[in-house]
Amino acid sequence: MNSTELRIGDLICGTPIIQGGMGVGISMSSLASAVANQGGIGVLSAAIPGFMQPDLKSDMRAACIRGLREEIARARKLTDGILGVNIMVALTNYADMVKVSIEEGIDIIFSGAGMPLSLPEYLPAGAKTKLAPIVSSGRAAMLICKKWWHRYNRLPDAVVVEGPKAGGHLGFKTEQLDDPAYVLEKLVPQVIAAVATFEKENGKTIPVIAAGGIFTGKDIHRFLEMGAAGVQLGTRFVATDECDAAPEFKNLFVDAAEKDIVVIKSPVGMPGRAIRNPFLEAVKKGARNPSKCPYHCIRTCDPEKSPYCIAMALTNALKGKFAYGFAFAGENAHRVKEIVPVKVLMDELMQEYETAVRSQQLN
Repeated sequence: MNSTELRIGDLICGTPIIQGGMGVGISMSSLASAVANQGGIGVLSAAIPGFMQPDLKSDMRAACIRGLREEIARARKLTDGILGVNIMVALTNYADMVKVSIEEGIDIIFSGAGMPLSLPEYLPAGAKTKLAPIVSSGRAAMLICKKWWHRYNRLPDAVVVEGPKAGGHLGFKTEQLDDPAYVLEKLVPQVIAAVATFEKENGKTIPVIAAGGIFTGKDIHRFLEMGAAGVQLGTRFVATDECDAAPEFKNLFVDAAEKDIVVIKSPVGMPGRAIRNPFLEAVKKGARNPSKCPYHCIRTCDPEKSPYCIAMALTNALKGKFAYGFAFAGENAHRVKEIVPVKVLMDELMQEYETAVRSQQLN
């Protein structure tokens, strides 16, 4: 695997593994720096990064700007590797989070949960930050490439295609999640084909990253053989020592059974994949959390109609308070059996990848 570098412009990643950005607060400076130190790309989440700031409820904007700056600076002190920030288009403070990330010199911004059609406008001339949209189809990848080229005379530095087995908010309709037409194995070639025209016309390489449900080194090998330049994993990195979540959060993944992985209707307006717990069961039965919306963090969330505040629910879960929250997780979360150091996980994935390479050579 050491010979399989992931190149995104002038960024050279020794291991073609990107750790998915997970919020609220699940992947911050500790996890991201640990992944970067092992040759992958470590990613911080820009979803309510001010969750530890004292003025979060009184001034969310200032708290999140300060929180993200501090987390990026902390991560930089812990690693010389490649760091990214995941920023959801649906955030009401999207522009703030993008600008702060660029000002702090982040290596790459990953942006999804909506179409990041305006992302390049925040990038000043000379900035080295790379831009990577997250899409769920070849059509979306083509639209972004067209819009970016027409409006800003630039193309994505990479494209992440996230399939329906991912955790968290999903870019699919609920009925598409189990439809064979939308499996990642079909989406990856479609996105590769979509960007190929723009690569040829402009002499630029746009690496495509496969994401959603990837669990083993054998999975990594399969998608690289399909033409992906790298992969993104989120769920596997939750059950690591360096993950920024509370021990109770990590243990929820270790203890989860296959039947516990469910698809919910999020207040954000998208389906989401999570681990079943009493909080979600109560919501399913019609219970409402009467708390007012303290943040208005998501554009598509209607506080008057939402059964709960998703920001508060995810922040509670981060702290292990599952009576008042829940955890997003990928479809394969039930396969997680233990909490290990990031180095052990990365080494295991690399070894499985090499085994798959040797097996292919023998056949």
